[in-house]
Amino acid sequence: MFDTVLFPIDQSRESREAAEMVAKVVKMHRSRLIVLSVVEPPSAGRAPEMTSVDAVAKLLDTAKTLFADQGIEAETIEREGKPAFTICDVADEIGANLIVMGCRGLGLTEDGATESVTSRVINLSPCPVLIVP
Repeated sequence: MFDTVLFPIDQSRESREAAEMVAKVVKMHRSRLIVLSVVEPPSAGRAPEMTSVDAVAKLLDTAKTLFADQGIEAETIEREGKPAFTICDVADEIGANLIVMGCRGLGLTEDGATESVTSRVINLSPCPVLIVP
């Protein structure tokens, strides 16, 4: 059912917590797992750790090791751009059947809904999106 699962990650606690659900889904469906991290262009208000290519590469290596320890082979992709658009573009490129993401809960307010990467991905995604609270 879910041949290819895309798991976009950042350095948030929510991403780390979503990894457990990703592992369950991938094992259950024997899916191909693609872990994606987006290097954001530097700008005001952005977490500096997600604008560093080195930090993102280290994050992807850590995720790959975490999944390997559970017997899951993960492929990694690093891209630069605006996270929501990049996530959806990659999902389309790789033919993802499911995107699994952690959620920070910022979309619970009207102001947060317009800024939330999760909300944007839900609205733009070419495939189903599983949000792990």
